[in-house]
Amino acid sequence: MPQRVALVTGASRGVGKGIALELCDAEFKVYITGRSIHEMGYLDGRGTAMQCDHCNDEQVELAFRRIIEKQGNIDVLVNNAWGGYENMTEGGEFTWARPFWQQPLWRWDAMMETGARAAYVASRLAAPVMLAQKRGLIVNISYWAAQKYVANVAYGVAKAATDKLTADVAYELKEHNVAIVSLYPGLVRTEKVMAAEQWLDLSNSESPRFIGRAITALANDPDVIGKSGKVLIAAAIAEEYGFTDLDGNTPRPLTLAEA
Repeated sequence: MPQRVALVTGASRGVGKGIALELCDAEFKVYITGRSIHEMGYLDGRGTAMQCDHCNDEQVELAFRRIIEKQGNIDVLVNNAWGGYENMTEGGEFTWARPFWQQPLWRWDAMMETGARAAYVASRLAAPVMLAQKRGLIVNISYWAAQKYVANVAYGVAKAATDKLTADVAYELKEHNVAIVSLYPGLVRTEKVMAAEQWLDLSNSESPRFIGRAITALANDPDVIGKSGKVLIAAAIAEEYGFTDLDGNTPRPLTLAEA
């Protein structure tokens, strides 16, 4: 059986990096994309980093063409690329939490282009390969903001669009044995989160590799098609499949009210 191939988008750091490292440990041939190639050296020969701006369709198509020509298959696609977090402070003011009528319009465009649209484009390119294989898993990294207000209107709308993308794509892919899910992390101890750790309660937090373990468990489930179209919580997946975080602990799954 050929080595399974995974593509993780937006994997320079944080959640994407954790996912890529876990998939490497699970013996996938891992490809990652990011805007800055110098930040993706952590694969250390176990995978392939590709410089790619997911707002540029030509670059995305080139990345997929490179994988298909080299490997011939794509078994897992993780849509982690996201935008809109750039320039959180403008003119000395933190603008993220402003009401929508005071938000810079570039933030809406970034959330939609680098988030929901990027997931759509990548899924569109992966689908023909997975259909030919009669198997595959697409994971859209999403969050509770899809279901409740979490500080920023554009963010919530983009995440809701991501979950709707998951549900509708699942409808069209199900007969082809290709699964797609939305996966929600909890509070992840990314580089940016740890820079503010003194102000945060990290008692129920997750390492960046924890969600990678959730994706690996889903990829190894021969019946994952039964979860297609659903919203899944990484910590709940851990309870179901029986894995822990790096420290041996299993974070408690959050509810909508707690998120």
